[in-house]
Amino acid sequence: MAAATLRRWLAGARGSAATGRKGEEVACRHLLANGYDIVERNYRCRLGEIDVVARRGDLTVFVEVKTRTGPGHGAGHEAVTPAKRQRVIRAAQAYASAHELLETPIRFDVISVDCAAPGHRVRHDLGAFDSRGV
Repeated sequence: MAAATLRRWLAGARGSAATGRKGEEVACRHLLANGYDIVERNYRCRLGEIDVVARRGDLTVFVEVKTRTGPGHGAGHEAVTPAKRQRVIRAAQAYASAHELLETPIRFDVISVDCAAPGHRVRHDLGAFDSRGV
């Protein structure tokens, strides 16, 4: 890979990470405003990662956040593929096991953040998929 191409690729990756962090921040503010407590952000294990772990009462919610800065790659919620769902489910199972949550209710949500919209448009899909990925 040529040096100039590598520099452009690295700059894009850094910008993408910053956009993702911004979207997660917006998603967490949305969750807090709607009565959720943020338990953990960016949980990672060898099986996958979870952007946000939130709680509301006895319900634990595993949230996948997708951030968009324009219409070029479609809506954020459309980017949660079956393979991505399976990685989130496996990471959630590891989290639940490690935190003794196996007998408590859980839910998988997707929050899409459109940064191009004035004030950031947030779409919160409650129960976007189940523990089977459907």
